[in-house]
Amino acid sequence: MPLILALSINPISAGALYPSDPSSVDGVDTNLHGQNLRNQEYVKYDLSGKDLGDADLSGSFFSVANLENANLSGANLQNVIAYATRFDNADLSGANLSGADLMKSFFNGANIDGADFSDAVLDLSQQKVLCERASGKTFESLKCDSLNAEQYVPASLSSNEFNPGS
Repeated sequence: MPLILALSINPISAGALYPSDPSSVDGVDTNLHGQNLRNQEYVKYDLSGKDLGDADLSGSFFSVANLENANLSGANLQNVIAYATRFDNADLSGANLSGADLMKSFFNGANIDGADFSDAVLDLSQQKVLCERASGKTFESLKCDSLNAEQYVPASLSSNEFNPGS
């Protein structure tokens, strides 16, 4: 006798903040300094110029968001996902970005002094740009030393099996 299982899927509100939703726009104050904003979603959201210093944004999700010129100094951005997010000219000094997924995000002109990027995932091009101006703890957490090491390892030191004439 065949067993038939039915799967019922109910829509669940993810609690994402969308710029087209007037209630989400009204709910965001310009001064979010030190606020608990953990596990929130900011989809296509404009937080440019906002004061998010010392805020706890850990576990939050940013997608195509704008954090240009935002104050994120001392903010907890641990384990955030910030896909295609602009951090241009943002103050990330002393911010904790450990474990963050920052793919397709940009940091042009951002202040990264003392920021922790341990185990963060960045596009290689952005990692290189950040390493050009990183120092101390930030330089170490971005693993900038490994970018300077030769990354090519030949398959065979004696002969090339695929092209014996080389």
